[in-house]
Parts: sequence; structure tokens; C-alpha cells
Amino acid sequence: MGTNDITGAGASARREYERRRARDEARIRGTWGDGRLGTIAVALAAERQSTVAWKSGAVGEAAVGRALDEIASEHLVVLHDRRVRGTRANIDHLVVTRAGAWVVDAKRYRDKRPTLRVEGGVVRPRVEKLIVGGDRTKLVDGVLRQVQLVHELIDPVPVAGTLCFVDADWPLLGGSFSVRGVEVCWPRRLAKRLASLDGQVDVAAVAAAIGTGFPPA
Repeated sequence: MGTNDITGAGASARREYERRRARDEARIRGTWGDGRLGTIAVALAAERQSTVAWKSGAVGEAAVGRALDEIASEHLVVLHDRRVRGTRANIDHLVVTRAGAWVVDAKRYRDKRPTLRVEGGVVRPRVEKLIVGGDRTKLVDGVLRQVQLVHELIDPVPVAGTLCFVDADWPLLGGSFSVRGVEVCWPRRLAKRLASLDGQVDVAAVAAAIGTGFPPA
């Protein structure tokens, strides 16, 4: 059986979505009242984009979580939704394999194709950018920061980062790539890659250290 965090993938994102939805409903009822008119106003009101984003994020995290849970074993431990101490940030998924640890950031960009754009390289310095319907290189920066935090905790165990896109417009052949060392792929591709890794890492010990350093969100 796999060793998995019982809090569940996307739990904190779902909680934030419900909190924001309740706040928005309270705002509407504050204008229209708690009666029938208020109920109708709530039903007709479109959810704010900032609120919907948390719902979409939870769906993406859950989809990636399911793919990772399918490969979990005594040699591959999956931890979902871990809190970064001293901040409001969380790490979507942490996977410990015999080859090292992986930070997995789940994203849901429906029908948009992740691509690598390289600028410069001859006269100017080479710059790699992540394009997903626009410049999303800041997502790479976020993963690299998380990788550094995990590395500081479990050094010298290797730590790598992945951006895993759900519902994206991936091509039938190929598609995955890396940006500044961060792999960009989809859930099944990621699961297949992680399941194939081997090495000498003490998975149980490293997972315990990560579980303590990054508690459930």
C-alpha cells in the first residue's frame, strides 16, 4: 500500500474556495437580504474570477494527486498539500523516490498549450520563458523557490521541480519540456517518469523529514 497524506490533494484550495464563495454570498445578501430575493440574487450572480481560480486550482491539484497516488508504494511516498512554515503558501505535492525528492506544482489551464520560448543566446544572455496563453515564467520562479526550501531541509538528497498542467492542449506526440531545470508535463507523463526512477535514497527517512518540515496545510 502507498504512504499518502490523508488530508488529500487540493484540500486547502477547496477550503479557500468555499471561504471566498461564502464571503461573496454574504456580500450579495447584505445588499438583497436573506429572503427569497436574496436567494435569487445569489443564484444569478456570477462567481468572481478570483474565487473561481481557487476552485479550478483545487480540481487541478486533485487530478494530479490521483495520478501520483496510483504509483505510491513503500519506495515512492506522496505527500499532498503541505504548508510552508511562516507563510500562507503551500506546496501542492511532494514525492519522495529512491532517486530523490520532487516538488510538484499542479496547474489547470484549460485548452492552452504550454510551450518553451527561448530568447537571446548569441549577443544577449539566453533566457527561457514558459508560455501558456501568455508569459507564465513566474510559475517557474515559484517552483524553484519551493525546490530550494526542500533542498535546504534534506540536503544532500537531490530535489527537482515539476509544473504539471491539467486539461492543457498537449500535442499527440512529444510535448513535455523543461524550463530552467523545471520539467513541464501532464499527470500521466509525470507519474510514469517518477515510477521509473531508482537510486539509494532512504525514502521513509526523507519522507518523514519532509512531513515534519512541511506539515499539512
